[in-house]
Amino acid sequence: MRPILALLLLAHSFFPGSPASGAAEGFAAPSVGIEATLDAFHAAAAQANETAYFDLFAPAGVFLGTDATERWEKAAFQAFAHPYFAKGTAWTFSPRDRHVSFSTDGRVAWFDELLDSASYGECRGSGVLEKIDGRWKVQQYNLSIPLPNDLAKDVVAQIRARRRGPSDQAVQPPRQ
Repeated sequence: MRPILALLLLAHSFFPGSPASGAAEGFAAPSVGIEATLDAFHAAAAQANETAYFDLFAPAGVFLGTDATERWEKAAFQAFAHPYFAKGTAWTFSPRDRHVSFSTDGRVAWFDELLDSASYGECRGSGVLEKIDGRWKVQQYNLSIPLPNDLAKDVVAQIRARRRGPSDQAVQPPRQ
């Protein structure tokens, strides 16, 4: 047992960014910052704290909603969401089962997480964060509703039927 421990310590000394060190070089326990940022993101929405919520987005951040037409750049998303936050009733998603990965330089992270919602049931959030001026910022957040495979054909048929206009021609969703 001791020779293995000695090898791991030796590897850590020569290769601080190696898996033996538990963190990439230049930043310790990197997922802690991502966890805290995403937890703060969800908490700010649940508490209808508009300033805190949108401060966690990067200036060019994008939110992708569950509807295919929902691709919101930060300013447009904030304008859309403002009435919800102003009423004190934004949205609540409780995260669980989160997975985080990092770029080799540790400045970019991507994640996926399962979310529980009283309104939408089980959802999935995924996205990209970037470390900007020492703080993790959401560059993209994608909210989706996982669809069981055995329901997919029926749901796709419903979506196609809904998009067809009265003349039976497909209606294209508006672009944002």
